[in-house]
Amino acid sequence: MELQARLGAPQREVKVTGLICTGHFFSHFYLLLLPPIFPLLRDVYRVGFIELGLTIAACSITTGVTQVPVGFLVDRYSARAILIAGIFLESVAIALIGVFPTYGALVALMVAVGLANAVYHPADYAILNASVDKSRIARAFSMHTFAGVLGDALAPATILFLSAFLDWRAAMFVCGTCGAIVAALMWMNSGILHDTSHTHPAAQASGPQLRTGLALLLSVPVLMGLLFFVGISITGRGFTTFGVSALHELYQTPLGTATVVLSAYLFASPVGVLAGGFAADRSSRHDLIATGCFVGTGAFAFAIAAFDLPLLVIGLLFAVAGFCSGFVTPARDMMIRAITPPGQMGKVFGFVSTGFNVGGVVAPILYGWLLDHSAPRNLFWVTGVVALLTVVTVLVTGLQRRRARTSA
Repeated sequence: MELQARLGAPQREVKVTGLICTGHFFSHFYLLLLPPIFPLLRDVYRVGFIELGLTIAACSITTGVTQVPVGFLVDRYSARAILIAGIFLESVAIALIGVFPTYGALVALMVAVGLANAVYHPADYAILNASVDKSRIARAFSMHTFAGVLGDALAPATILFLSAFLDWRAAMFVCGTCGAIVAALMWMNSGILHDTSHTHPAAQASGPQLRTGLALLLSVPVLMGLLFFVGISITGRGFTTFGVSALHELYQTPLGTATVVLSAYLFASPVGVLAGGFAADRSSRHDLIATGCFVGTGAFAFAIAAFDLPLLVIGLLFAVAGFCSGFVTPARDMMIRAITPPGQMGKVFGFVSTGFNVGGVVAPILYGWLLDHSAPRNLFWVTGVVALLTVVTVLVTGLQRRRARTSA
């Protein structure tokens, strides 16, 4: 029986990782369905870019407020039940956006999307840690990130493709239905999704052992990790959330063409994730990897802002910036995992991931205001500045980690 269990473990882990990654795919996929059709929705809802940005901000605020409490619930109760409920709620909310095309309904449903989105990082990392052997956990984390950025990459092309053959309302309903099917499949296979009650200390990362709860979350390394995620979010959204609109306003680029440029960023990102995982496995200086990525991203954003470049060159710069955004993510996860004590995975990843939502509040309003009230190229200037500021948080996080190792 023991030998059978050992032989079956890899197959079970593949199934667990596949289910978790599919859910993570849709969590990213849903967040980028609306931005590519913002110019269309501006006429549908009769609002400006800043009002549309506020809907994204409402989603991010909700996730930011609820993600840490969800992390505590995940560490204490059932991560799998919380995850399945979140996927189903988000899918239904996305489908109903197409059913009720009014601005008030859009805001309310994006709040529901934000609540559902709060479950993914705390529950996903807790389930993977409890379900996958420690010798394979890094690969599972890498595939988890890969699935998310693949969702980013496919969302704009999917919504525009479906909208061309149906209309945008029907496209949203179809996308929401697909996520509900995934939630049903996850529920039918919930028995193999071990939650935090099955976690063994040996499977957890090492970290500040005497700190738990709020004391852990308010420690300097974790707070720097939070700011690190804020910088990642704001920088990335400069390309993904309003990149299409900025190119459309700056060069009168057709939406389809501008979306191809954005797709270059989004499809290069998962390639960067896989390459970054290879690099992160062979380096202990994950802070230097992250620093190089953000310096490069800042330089590419400045080049787009400073020069009137051919669209092909802009597409290449978007692609390289996307590669950097993916390359940094395995190093990011390794930095956070290294400062996480046993049994605290849900709350730590829930807390630092809130940085995505802080950025999700700031970035849409900031970039929407820039497009409504200033030159479109200022969006790229600001994106580059934020990328360089993020380097500071990366270096401080790396310094704190090395100090902790020396003290240990």
